[in-house]
Formats: sequence, C-alpha cells, structure tokens
Amino acid sequence: MTELLYTDCSDAGERIDAWLADQFEDLSRSYLQKLIKEGLVLADESPVKANYRLRGGEILKVEVPQAVVPEIPAEDIPLDILYEDADLIFVNKPRGMVVHPAAGHQSGTLVNALLYHCGPELSGINGIARPGIVHRIDRDTSGVIVACKNDAAHRCLAEQFAVHSITRRYFAICHGRFKAEEGAVDAPIGRSPKDRKKMAVVPGGKHAVTHYRVLEQNDKYAFVRLELETGRTHQIRVHMTHIGHPLLGDAVYGNRPDPFHAEGQTLHAAVLGLKHPADGRYLELTAPLPEYFRTLMEKAGLTVPQELS
Repeated sequence: MTELLYTDCSDAGERIDAWLADQFEDLSRSYLQKLIKEGLVLADESPVKANYRLRGGEILKVEVPQAVVPEIPAEDIPLDILYEDADLIFVNKPRGMVVHPAAGHQSGTLVNALLYHCGPELSGINGIARPGIVHRIDRDTSGVIVACKNDAAHRCLAEQFAVHSITRRYFAICHGRFKAEEGAVDAPIGRSPKDRKKMAVVPGGKHAVTHYRVLEQNDKYAFVRLELETGRTHQIRVHMTHIGHPLLGDAVYGNRPDPFHAEGQTLHAAVLGLKHPADGRYLELTAPLPEYFRTLMEKAGLTVPQELS
C-alpha cells in the first residue's frame, strides 16, 4: 500500500524515521528504517536516508508491502451518516468503534462499515487497510469523522489537515474546577520518554495549541468546549491532563478516580468544518451530544447547556 503524508513547518528538523514512527503506530521504527533503506520512502519524490531531517512542507510517499496487510472484509454495520456526496462522507462515529483495522481489531471498524456502504468508492492513498481514511479519532471518542471517496478529495483534505485550517470542536467532561472560564494551552507534544506508547508535553515536541471554554462546572467536574488549533495525537487528552484537568474516564492519561465507571475518556467530536474539495464551499457538520454523555453529566451534577438540549 502507498501512503501520502504531509509535513508542516513544526516538523522541521525532526528525523524522518522518528517522524514516521509517530504516524504509523502499528509499525516499528526499525521496520520503517528498513523501508527507507529499500528506497520505499520518498520526500518530494526523492529517496532519503533514515537520518534525513525534515525541512517542513514535504510530501512523503511511503510504500508498505501489501503482503503484510490482510484483506479487509466489508461488513453490514449501521452508519449514522451526517452528509454524503460523490467526494465525501461524514459519519457520526459511536464510542467504542475503532476507525481502521489494526492488531486486535480486524473487524467491526469504521472501515469495514464504509467498505460495505461505499463499495469501491473510497480513496486509495492510505492503502487497502485504510481506504478513505484521512484522519482519525480515538476508539472511545465519539463524533464527526470524514472519509474520502477519491484520491483527489483525499489530497485536498490532507493538505487542509496539514495546515490546520479545518475546524474541529469537541466537548469533554473534565475533573476539577477551572480557575478561568476560557483560555488556551500552548504546550509541545511528543512521545513520552517514560512510555513510548503514550504522548506527553515534552521539550522539543511538536507545536500544539488547544483552546477551551468552560460551559458548566461545579467543585468536582466541568463540561468544557475545546477547539483544536493544531491536531496532534491525543492532543486534548494530553493538554487537559497537563493543566490539571484530565478527562473523566481517561485510563491512559487520567490520574483521578472515576466513580461513574465511564467506558473510556468522555470526549465527543462535535463539529468538523472544512472546504469541499470539489468547489471550495465551506461544509460544517455537527454530531449531537450522545445520550451516554448526557447521563454521565447528570451523574456528575452538570447541566447540559440549553443550546445543546
């Protein structure tokens, strides 16, 4: 499979093998170095070495031998479709659904469902394991996700994600009372030096900014609206923990007890806005707050704002 990746100015100076290891969570750094050595990684159509330092703004083409990728079956899984046309499909992904097949999750994913619904009408840039997928949200995060039906649409959206021009607005239930009703977390994110499977605020990490506004809170919990200025892996979860307000139910980054036994972090991707790849018009899709989220808010003594009722 061939994957097309876009770097930005904040990636400048990073080794290409380390950068790719952050993008391909299911591939080891040593395996990626092997691909580079075999000439299967190109930067702006030119082969590179493992110690190549990114300039920022390159288009990387990574060829991963298809033999390591199993065939992905189409599965008749119901989809909550928010919008669909010849180029794009926006889906309200439920909590608990994995976006694409990976180790331990070969079926029941969004990709399995999209293959059934769209058939061959999905972009192929991300290979047969991730057809149509241009971005991801975590398994236990619900909300809006977009998939592309052709390579032209995929390239256009990938460029918008790379320059952070896409609107991404979330809702979360956080621990603790915020001192300020609104603010921004501007802290670089990279791999945790203590656990390479986790992200953390680290010196020299990638530029990351999260804006927040508290909509409702009490002494123990807060209902918060968050907007991403950048889009790093686990950005909201890492940033909220960094400022002392981890997400309720976040067993990976949270450090607070969860008396309500939430099944994963309480994070909902409510709004996704972008320019349509065909005509440039602005599209903004909204996924309503899930019922389980409302139930947890009630248990936490929080009231759903009237505009979301």
